[in-house]
Amino acid sequence: MQKNIPVLMVSGTALAEAYEKALIELYKDGIRFKTQYDRPGDPLSIDSTMNITILEPCTDPMIHRAFPGGIDDLKEYVMELMGLKDHWIKNINDPEDTRWEYTYHGRLARYGAWQELVNGKSSQAGFFCIDQIKFVIEKLCKQPYTRQAQMITWMPNLDLDCFDPPCLQSLWYRIVEDEDGVWWLNSNVRFRSNDAWGASFMNMFGFIQFNKNVIAAGISEKVGKKVELGRLNWHADSYHIYGKDIANAKQLLFDRIDAVSFEDRIFNFNDDFIAEMYNGAEVGILEKMKQYDRDHER
Repeated sequence: MQKNIPVLMVSGTALAEAYEKALIELYKDGIRFKTQYDRPGDPLSIDSTMNITILEPCTDPMIHRAFPGGIDDLKEYVMELMGLKDHWIKNINDPEDTRWEYTYHGRLARYGAWQELVNGKSSQAGFFCIDQIKFVIEKLCKQPYTRQAQMITWMPNLDLDCFDPPCLQSLWYRIVEDEDGVWWLNSNVRFRSNDAWGASFMNMFGFIQFNKNVIAAGISEKVGKKVELGRLNWHADSYHIYGKDIANAKQLLFDRIDAVSFEDRIFNFNDDFIAEMYNGAEVGILEKMKQYDRDHER
């Protein structure tokens, strides 16, 4: 009789390697589980508690071809983590508002705030509003060895009764200084629930870019030192493949491992044609955001 959810651990030098190892380990040793999102006839999901360590987050190969999206989707997600979609939040007391209940960036940059209606118009409200990003950067600048540089997303007053509460729970940072005086930003990221096939690659890629371009860059600007990314430890309480996605995952990855070389399963993020696609996607994404705003103007 199986009574325990397996706790699985993998490690890889770069993101694409670690991501693939995690999926294979989950497929091999995960437990079968129901979910509250199953449709009639869906197979059971494959689930585990997963710990993934990416030793060199900015090293290629970063991009695995077996993720359900394109390079433009990666760019849009990174822009979202930088705050692009923070204004998409619904009015908390408007039952007809179907916009998002939160964004990760909103919870990190304005923890405690939410949208409400005031005299028929949307207004930011809350008992308090804390810019956790600012405080984490300042704390690490003053004490790079601190164990208190943490950000959280969970707001019990909203999330205990939220239809789709945040999967991301916390980010924790600490800096190691090497013999050349370079600061290496180490981080732990915890998700309560992480869709291994449908979302986890994009999540990990996105927070690598967030750590590099927001946290590390913010520290470097303030202290005048070189700040690089050290290891990223990714912990998911539930790391799962939904039953509806298992056949697709088998076709695109698990059944191809022995037939297709690793080099043909990945892209290098820093290759010119990938970088051009990634950077060139921004114009179209911004135009899509403008159209969305026009369509959903309230």
